[in-house]
Amino acid sequence: MVQKAKILLVDDRPENLLALEAILSALDQTLVRASSGEEALKALLTDDFAVILLDVQMPGMDGFETAAHIKRRERTRDIPIIFLTAINHGPHHTFRGYAAGAVDYISKPFDPWVLRAKVSVFVDLYMKNCQLREQASLLRLQLEGGQPAAGEAKESAGLLAELSARLAAVEEQAEALSKQLDESADAAAVATAAHLERKLTGLRRALDALEPGAGSGAGQVPSQN
Repeated sequence: MVQKAKILLVDDRPENLLALEAILSALDQTLVRASSGEEALKALLTDDFAVILLDVQMPGMDGFETAAHIKRRERTRDIPIIFLTAINHGPHHTFRGYAAGAVDYISKPFDPWVLRAKVSVFVDLYMKNCQLREQASLLRLQLEGGQPAAGEAKESAGLLAELSARLAAVEEQAEALSKQLDESADAAAVATAAHLERKLTGLRRALDALEPGAGSGAGQVPSQN
């Protein structure tokens, strides 16, 4: 059974958190509230999140400062951040959001359907990436256990084929996402897509190394950056 992804909602106004929960409840994922930047950073210490929805205007630590802390941490730097703001100060304000590491910047009031669709893309990529890591780990354990028997070898080959098919599906979705981001011309969003493509390339190389007859490197899973 696949675990649900966690989505972090950060806003100092309870009514805004309630509205976000109403919009995103249809995704059937785990929604985690944080009423301040400090509370969000505390949640990120222990849990993994698929995406963060972060309000810009908050008392104390605002959204930009919170994002800067998130991006400085090794554990959290790759989590996509979508900024939400009720005030539009023009291009400079938007650029500051992308410079802080956001993959998107949405002004309130926003279209619920558009927000839900954008969040669902990152949730889907996160879930598939988790599945691929788990299956790659299982294959690594099987290979490190020694030369498998005939039945085990057949089972491993079937698992490898399934893993390759799953990766192909993620690669296809990532390619479609990259095309959408290229059209938006947002530098930070394009950079995030490029990072995802590098991760997928590493996974593909790992699978290729596991294929029978892959050469002296067969059975060794390359490390992921």
